[in-house]
Amino acid sequence: MPELPEVEAARKAVEDNCIGKKITKCIVADDSKVIDGVSHSDFEASVVGKTIVAARRKGKNMWLQLDSPPFPSFQFGMAGAIYIKGVAVTKYKRSAVNDEDEWPSKYSKFFIQLDDGLELSFTDKRRFARVRLLKDPTLVPPISELGPDALFEPMTLDVFTERLHKKKTEIKALLLDQSYISGIGNWVADEVLYQARIHPRQIASSLSAENCSTLHKSIKEVIQFAVEVDADCSRFPLEWLFHSRWGKKPGKISVEVGADSSQYPTNWIFHSREKKPGKAFVDGKKIDFITAGGRTTAYVPELQKLSGTQVLKETGKPRGKTSKKTSVDDDNNDDIENPTKNEDENLGSLKSKKETGKAGAKGKKPSKRKKTEESDNDNDNDDGDAGADNDDSDQVEKKKPGKQTKGEKQPKKSVQGSQNSRSTRSKAK
Repeated sequence: MPELPEVEAARKAVEDNCIGKKITKCIVADDSKVIDGVSHSDFEASVVGKTIVAARRKGKNMWLQLDSPPFPSFQFGMAGAIYIKGVAVTKYKRSAVNDEDEWPSKYSKFFIQLDDGLELSFTDKRRFARVRLLKDPTLVPPISELGPDALFEPMTLDVFTERLHKKKTEIKALLLDQSYISGIGNWVADEVLYQARIHPRQIASSLSAENCSTLHKSIKEVIQFAVEVDADCSRFPLEWLFHSRWGKKPGKISVEVGADSSQYPTNWIFHSREKKPGKAFVDGKKIDFITAGGRTTAYVPELQKLSGTQVLKETGKPRGKTSKKTSVDDDNNDDIENPTKNEDENLGSLKSKKETGKAGAKGKKPSKRKKTEESDNDNDNDDGDAGADNDDSDQVEKKKPGKQTKGEKQPKKSVQGSQNSRSTRSKAK
């Protein structure tokens, strides 16, 4: 989260409400982690007085085209969200801003007021988003490195099949690779593979022509439907896997994607994959959770089976034990999205800081406050292991003082301590 449908909903909201209006005020956060490559004051000066002529998107990235460059560009990361005051824009997990909150939110990174009084804010609670000021966003990373947009630039079936058969990688990982196809994140990948009845670990090159055709159709149908309803999950078809992959406690309605719980049928039950493993179901069939493409993955073993030589290779291997390989995907989506090289470099810096801390901490635990801040980035992710702390492994075991056996040499440290003690007593006399 957010993925193509959520970002497209934001783009459409801007297009419907902001085009042709002049920016009269701009406030950019003094946050160099999110505001990339430009000072907040220069950013503000560059956009005030300009008119918004279009809202563009590719993959999970969006930018405002003004009447002259440079243009504000938004890489949504895991929690980025567009809000327009007084306008309903789809909310989703981790966006973290409610209607009753202060305006603009304390999480606002980019705020503008238009000449008719309308106000827009881009927020990011987790600070994994990137807001840039670019002359042409399409010519520089991350947008220049993206593959065809899954909605605006769909591949033909022939091209899609040909490219799949050249890839000796797991299909889930490939769908998350933004350089292959842009816009698909964790929930969309799980959904299209479920609809196509394809195991998320199936090697792409081993897919049959029929599998390729079914998957191509599923991608088109899932994304188009989600976009048509402005990513409002309460309007997704009841039979979608989506509804059964989010819950926290069995028997309670999940509203993590921001939907109003009253919109859900009262008989819906959401099961927790963390607390109730093996007890999540869709259409009466068990949902299992494994790691594929570096991400927590929901699939239905009864319907999504490995085929061909992979069945033999998987025999005897523990399920869910794959290497934590960084995917080319952002997150989002939703899910700590083991972050991508193009998105969320924050996790890499967090990891290096932890490793540095381990080298010099001499077994000390991080402060309670610091640990809380770090875990805030991960504790409600689909891939909770992506940022997990390993404090226990860093603790230096303290040896209990034991009795010295006869003839055993006293440690040098203790001897030195005894000599210092005697010397001190002599001086005192």
